[in-house]
Amino acid sequence: MSGHERLAERAGRELEDAPAQEILRWAAETFAERFCVTSSMEDAVVAHLASRVLPGVDVVFLDTGYHFPETIGTRDAVAAVMDVNVITLTPRQSVAEQDAAYGPALHERDPDLCCALRKVRPLEEGLTAYDAWATGLRRDESPSRAGTPVVGWDARRRKVKVSPIARWTQADVDAYVAEHGVLTNPLLTEGYASIGCAPCTRPVAAGEDARAGRWAGRGKTECGLHG
Repeated sequence: MSGHERLAERAGRELEDAPAQEILRWAAETFAERFCVTSSMEDAVVAHLASRVLPGVDVVFLDTGYHFPETIGTRDAVAAVMDVNVITLTPRQSVAEQDAAYGPALHERDPDLCCALRKVRPLEEGLTAYDAWATGLRRDESPSRAGTPVVGWDARRRKVKVSPIARWTQADVDAYVAEHGVLTNPLLTEGYASIGCAPCTRPVAAGEDARAGRWAGRGKTECGLHG
C-alpha cells in the first residue's frame, strides 16, 4: 500500500463526520497545487467550497463535444465570476473525427466506448498533474454511489479522491446554493436532475433517482469516471 493510499484511508475515517469545507481544507493543505476540483458544471457547489479554502484552485472540466449549450455557458460563467482557474480538457478526437473512425452516433451503439473515449481517457490524461482530485459525488444520488467515502483511494488512477459533499442531501445542496448565490446549470430548473452529454440525458420523472435520466433504458448509470 502506497503512502497516499494509507493517507486516504486514514483521512476517510477521520473526516467522515467533518463539514465539507474542513474536508477540502485538509486536501488543500495536504496537496496544495497538486489538488484539483473536477466539475461537470451541473452546479458550482464544490468549486465554490474549494475556492474559499484554496483561492484560484484548478477546476477541471471535460468538454466532450456533446454538452448542452447551457453547460458550456455555466462553465464560462464560473470562470468569469469565481476565484478559480477553470481548465477545459478535450478528447483526442473531435466528434467528427470519432464519427469517421467509429461511425456516426457511437453513443447510441456503444455508449461505454463513447464514454471511454470522450470522458475517461481525457480525465486520466488531465489528472496526471495532480495527486488528489475532488468530485461532487453524493451518496443519495443513486444506489451505486451510496458507499462513496468522503476521502478514498482511486486505485485505477492511483490518486486520492475527495468527495466533500458525499453526505449531503439534495436539500443541503439547494440550501448552500441559495445561501451563497452559487451558479447552477439552468437545465436544473427544467426537470434535469443529473446533467451529462445532451444525446444521453433526459429530464427525470417524479420518484426517479437523480441518475435515472442518464443513458435511460440502457441499464447504464455511470460513465466510468467513478468506477
